[in-house]
Amino acid sequence: MVKAFQHRKFFCVDPTTPSCRKGFLTHAGFTQHCNAVHNVPACPSRLPQHPFIPNRHLHPQPLDAIHNPEVHDEPDGPYFIQHPVLDGTPCDEDGNDLLEGTDPPPVQDEHPDMPWYPFQGRDRFELADLIFCRNKMSKNEFNNLMHIWANIEGRSPPFRNVKELHDVIDSIPYGDAPWQNFTICHTDADQLQPDDPSVPPWKLAEYEVWFHNPRDVLRNQLSNPNFKDHIDYAPKQVFGEHNQRVWSDFMSGNWAWNQCNIVAEDEDCHGAMFVPVILGSDKTTVSVATGNNEYYPLYISTGNVHNSIRHSHREAVSIVGFLSIPKCDKDYHEDKEFKTFRRHLFHKSIEAILEPLCPSMSKPEITRCPDGHFRRVIYGIGPYIANYPEQCLLASIVQQWCAKCTARRKHFDEEDIMITPRSHCLTKALIEALTSGELWEEYGIADNILPFTASFPQADIHELLAPDLLHQVIKGAFEDHLVEITYGKRRSKKILAEIDRRIAIVPSFPGLRRFPQGRDFNQWTGDDSKALMKVYLAAISGLIPDQMVHTIAVFMDFCYIVRCPYLDEADLAALDDSLQHFYQDRSIFEETGVCPNRISLPHQHALKHYHQLIILFGAPNGLCSSITKSKHIDAVKEPWRRSSQNQPLGEILLINQRQDKLAMFHVIHLARHLMDTPLLPPSIQPIPSRDDSNICDAEAADGPTTNSTVILAKTAEHNYPDHLPELGDHIGYPQLVELVQHFLYDQRNPNALISGSNVDLSLCPEFHGKVQVFHLAVACFWAPSDLCGVGGMHRERICATPSWRNGPARHDCIFLENNPTLPGFQGLYVAQVVGDSPCPRTHMWIVAPEFDDDSRLISIVHLDSIMRPADLIPVYGPQNIDRDLLHTDSLSAFASFYVNKYSDYHAFEIAY
Repeated sequence: MVKAFQHRKFFCVDPTTPSCRKGFLTHAGFTQHCNAVHNVPACPSRLPQHPFIPNRHLHPQPLDAIHNPEVHDEPDGPYFIQHPVLDGTPCDEDGNDLLEGTDPPPVQDEHPDMPWYPFQGRDRFELADLIFCRNKMSKNEFNNLMHIWANIEGRSPPFRNVKELHDVIDSIPYGDAPWQNFTICHTDADQLQPDDPSVPPWKLAEYEVWFHNPRDVLRNQLSNPNFKDHIDYAPKQVFGEHNQRVWSDFMSGNWAWNQCNIVAEDEDCHGAMFVPVILGSDKTTVSVATGNNEYYPLYISTGNVHNSIRHSHREAVSIVGFLSIPKCDKDYHEDKEFKTFRRHLFHKSIEAILEPLCPSMSKPEITRCPDGHFRRVIYGIGPYIANYPEQCLLASIVQQWCAKCTARRKHFDEEDIMITPRSHCLTKALIEALTSGELWEEYGIADNILPFTASFPQADIHELLAPDLLHQVIKGAFEDHLVEITYGKRRSKKILAEIDRRIAIVPSFPGLRRFPQGRDFNQWTGDDSKALMKVYLAAISGLIPDQMVHTIAVFMDFCYIVRCPYLDEADLAALDDSLQHFYQDRSIFEETGVCPNRISLPHQHALKHYHQLIILFGAPNGLCSSITKSKHIDAVKEPWRRSSQNQPLGEILLINQRQDKLAMFHVIHLARHLMDTPLLPPSIQPIPSRDDSNICDAEAADGPTTNSTVILAKTAEHNYPDHLPELGDHIGYPQLVELVQHFLYDQRNPNALISGSNVDLSLCPEFHGKVQVFHLAVACFWAPSDLCGVGGMHRERICATPSWRNGPARHDCIFLENNPTLPGFQGLYVAQVVGDSPCPRTHMWIVAPEFDDDSRLISIVHLDSIMRPADLIPVYGPQNIDRDLLHTDSLSAFASFYVNKYSDYHAFEIAY
């Protein structure tokens, strides 16, 4: 018997994730979805702030008063001061300022009677979105699907063929930014003879560059209603609880404020919205096997959207062009003239792509913003996201030199050498005064090339190069430098093997990657390096000199501080302190002969600039090259896989253009509330599926947000007795009844002078009810520097199970709140603490199991006292590890353990 198709009647309408509209056949399926996906307490990815409106005399109109505003009143709690002149005042379509509180004008629809135009209806749009964006179906597969559909239905399918689908998508009136192109040739190409064998082919070639008009791309980003709650319309100075400056999102940095001070000198710009144009580029290879499949995408974003949005993309980072990659025979790889041409091609290409923005860099243009209002927008070239080789190309300097200052490459960090910040003015002066050889040898400058920023107002690439956490800090200073020189080329193979064994037996922990064979594999990614950082200190402690361990520990502190989503003045002081100790202690690598030559590395030197870059641009995680690297997947790699792979650039361009159009169509119809209800036939009504008993915890709530929360699994385990005496015997703890009685005494007498464990059992309450057993709890806490949602929330399991995934038992460790008045780990409890301060080598606390008469102490704790899982790594000491020891036995095989504060950002914040 053929079963009839059943429509899904229970739909997710969670307000915190409006894009989630999954449907379910049963209420049970819906409940499981909500518990698994949406049971996360709301928590902002920045300090909660309110605007501070000072008295008039604090911000007088003369420009010299807005450079360093002073706050004479001290409001309660965090607050911010908005730039008083370029404040992003809403205006009408003619540029006239609107009164405060005026509603935005309605968006005019060219097809009011056809809300889903150019689609025939919502069902056609959702089918197109599913096939083109989510499933990424190939042309042949789509045509086959429509053919099968027509035979099943006995009538025409939704789209006749893939051409009709593409034509409809191309007709979407939103997100339009057509591709354009231009070609660049060598300046002598017209005078060269193609038949002359002495002329290298690269001089005769034409180099094609494809690009969007950046003005169109930025206007599409700024009009995206998805960003209306995640954007700053003016620079702001943020202050924390103790009236300290706080740097978080890009517009909280001093650079945007200072740019507005310069722009404000033109009265026609007063009230405008300053839009920093953030750029990024990085070559990527789509297929290693076939070779010669390199692409050079150029990305663009605005500094106004919050860092969390840029990091999670959400259409805040767009591809604006594909740069040309000049190729030559091996004979010319090291040819100076060819290298010079490559630099010229790069800078001239970016200059030409950005040229349409020039008029709007001096005169504001009227643009619709995410909140629906029009504003007078003025653009400015902002930070550039790039790895170190790309930074050298951008700054027109020689490799192994610093792109931001004139520190000598062999003496980067010597204090007695005068260091001057690089700038266009300095470069021009040096070019006029010195020969090409002197520029190259003494200052690391590539002659006769000025960066593209020299053609734009108030732009200097040396100032605008963004800090790069991925390549400078994680893969650069840590993995490529510290890890390699820790091992050293002459180190004993036995020591290296021992370190690998230690890394391999690290106990399991949620989100912690295990290395079953140590770190001995060929290709390392940024995620590999981040995972190694979490376990590396404990593995090397006891095997290498203490000063080496301490050097890496202070670097790790620097790395975790700089990855925070917001930093205040105290954080910057701690950052400087860690960096100073790192520079001092790393001399041990020279003294022991591991690194016999002077340590002078550009990635380690770059750390010196982070303090100032944070003040200028806010938290570095909003400008990390991981943003552009992950964008490669959607913009280049997956479109290449969908293409014919025969001269596929044209197909890649169109795929990107259509994806952008569908994404904009989707967010606009969400904003118009046309997708609030599920997609169902008119004859079927969805069943109301939300009730307070199930998923109210997942709803956004007013009032203070929680740092962490722990909830039990929704389903209890079976095959356990449901009364305490029998349950105690079943799990091997016959004293369970007594432990529960002592626990209940503490709960009923929270202010008692004597702990329940020391009270006579006859004075403790009895419990005779039924009990349930749960093997799993879920901790949700704020960890925005780790894998998390846009709001910064992170979820981890806490397991206490006799068998994990059909394997050995797993009993996770936890942080318990002991005394909330004490700072950091002093107010927490994991096990018996060894010492009254962290280990001086590793900066991690050491704990050990607590015993009474050779038996481990056992007690019952309330779920509310559990903060989150705790990661414990054994203190291995100098002895070798048994080869047969498994990672599942590590927590019972050692006497003491490090409390790993490097397991994630949240642990670093609480276990100091």
